[in-house]
Amino acid sequence: MSRIGSQRRVLLELLGRLRPHWRLDAALPARIGRLLGGDRRLGAADRRLYRELIYTTLRHLPWIEPLLDPASGAEPVPAERAIAWLAADTPSTHAFRAELARGFPSEPPASVAGRARILAPLAGLDRLPSLLPEWFESECPGIADSPDYDVLNSRAPLWLRLQTNDRAAVLDEFASRGWKAQESPLLPGAVAIRGEADVSATEAYKAGLVEVQDLGSQMILEAVGIDPGGAWLDACAGAGGKSLQLAGLLGPAGRVEAHDIRPGALGELVRRARRAGLSGRIRTTPSPLGPYDGVLVDAPCSGSGTWRRSPHLKWVTRQSGVRDFAGRQLALLERFAPLVRTGGRLAYSTCSLCRSENEGVVGIFLSRHSEFEPAGWAREFTGERRESALLFRPSGHDGDGFFAASLRRRDNGPHLKAR
Repeated sequence: MSRIGSQRRVLLELLGRLRPHWRLDAALPARIGRLLGGDRRLGAADRRLYRELIYTTLRHLPWIEPLLDPASGAEPVPAERAIAWLAADTPSTHAFRAELARGFPSEPPASVAGRARILAPLAGLDRLPSLLPEWFESECPGIADSPDYDVLNSRAPLWLRLQTNDRAAVLDEFASRGWKAQESPLLPGAVAIRGEADVSATEAYKAGLVEVQDLGSQMILEAVGIDPGGAWLDACAGAGGKSLQLAGLLGPAGRVEAHDIRPGALGELVRRARRAGLSGRIRTTPSPLGPYDGVLVDAPCSGSGTWRRSPHLKWVTRQSGVRDFAGRQLALLERFAPLVRTGGRLAYSTCSLCRSENEGVVGIFLSRHSEFEPAGWAREFTGERRESALLFRPSGHDGDGFFAASLRRRDNGPHLKAR
């Protein structure tokens, strides 16, 4: 069997093993990682190939599933040929695509509609189904229209945040590895890399000169406007991407206290802070006390803004689950709001595009807490105004989707310790 033939067989085998889980398992990326990492047949290049092909399948799942089980008597294009054509052309996928995507246009159109027009007749269909769940547009009106629909169903670039003023120290190393780095016109220090790149292996990363952080995520704190020298709480810090950015914006006289219910995530934050040389400005705390000049509640959410890089979430997320998240998000806001000093800021953010989790939560919070009012924005970037907040759609900046609300405490109100 030829090498391409063997790869074709392995791909179908891997998809067969994942198929029982891809509409049920929210932790599917970890499952994919174990599946690829535990297969002794696969080297590093093989794992990159199959990871791209699997994620291409998940991004286009309603189109690919029928090709895996063609109707009796039908002769549609084989699933693996469609996957090969839809996949990104990278060094790892190039030979596979060249062989299996023969007869297709050399590059898939950028628009979903363009790809569908080409693939539908080959699949034996008049039209192909949507690449978004049916319920989603009611939560994010207009998302099924271009350019939002096209961008949300495209492969995402890798966004980085420079933690040094010496840009050449980072960009020259990237260039020496053959990576094309593109600086964002929206935000100095934000850099995108397209294609395959292991940034964690670079000297710049090891020296703390660069961190992985999506551009949409970077824009949130820049939009809020952080006054140097203050004391802030990152209430849902996770592994600390925004904690590190916050510490940089606050400057040497500022401090960040980072809280999360997951000790493992905080351990990663500590390691990242040490690598970035920010350990003196960031400390973790199991019991935030306040008061703080600002509190950031970057709340756990459905993650619909991240569907470009986590396409499996499109198929495991339910509207009822979105509403469950909204209840938990409101509880987090009400838990940590009392720690904001008078005149201080309360920033709320999610990586969701869903109204229930975004302006729905903020609206209920403000109706219950008259001591808070909407605050202004330092910058709005590409944000779409949503009442007292901003929605950053992926199409506006070629990154993940994010929501942000900036509130100010205007009187004393109740001050409590967060439990």
